[in-house]
Amino acid sequence: MRVMVAEDDTALSLFLKKALELEGHTVRAVADGASALEGIQEDMPDLLVLDLGLPQMDGVDVLRALHDRVASMSVLVLTGRSQLSEKIECLNLGADDYLLKPFSMYELLARCNAIGRRRMGSAAGVLQCAGLRMDRIQRTVSYQEEVLEFTSKEFMLLEYLLLQKGRAVSRRELLQNVWQMSPDAGTNVVDVYVNYLRRKLSTVGASRLVQTMRGEGYCIAANKNDAPRFNAMPAAGFHAALEVA
Repeated sequence: MRVMVAEDDTALSLFLKKALELEGHTVRAVADGASALEGIQEDMPDLLVLDLGLPQMDGVDVLRALHDRVASMSVLVLTGRSQLSEKIECLNLGADDYLLKPFSMYELLARCNAIGRRRMGSAAGVLQCAGLRMDRIQRTVSYQEEVLEFTSKEFMLLEYLLLQKGRAVSRRELLQNVWQMSPDAGTNVVDVYVNYLRRKLSTVGASRLVQTMRGEGYCIAANKNDAPRFNAMPAAGFHAALEVA
């Protein structure tokens, strides 16, 4: 996921940034509420890790200022404040989760990954792109009404690429999220299965749907005029037993 960390404690912000990056996320850190709001308006992250005690603009005020924009991203609130009324207010303003300081980095990473899974799970039951239609409930795929047959793993790979439509997905990310393998596994299984997909899509003249982005991975563009972007998604692998104050 693309994550923004809004935290004014420099040491904690750096630690959170490095921990989240080691989990496979792309992280941007800001130190005050005004910068957080400006950054969100420029480029909406998938997840905002928001400290409430920010200078210039309090975290609660950031949530209020976002209005309906908060529905387009997930928010994990961090705070040393223990009042129940404030927790309820943050949740009512659109926050997905709330973590009280001091917290375990294990717990923060687990909550971030749970949010990521919920984002994936909330996607539509039917995925479509340029004539390709995938019914995730019936487990069927068609292109311009012509039915295509895929193996279970081919289906999972195509599904993941469709869920990330318009974004270049690295081989490491695919190994982790489709095959549940180490990102450093010495295997060309991703390339082999992408070729399988293209071969089957070529039977209906759609092999170009799956594009290769040199040095980045593979993608399905949102439409033929889109320039795919690259950013990382969650991956298990970083462990920290430290308690964060």
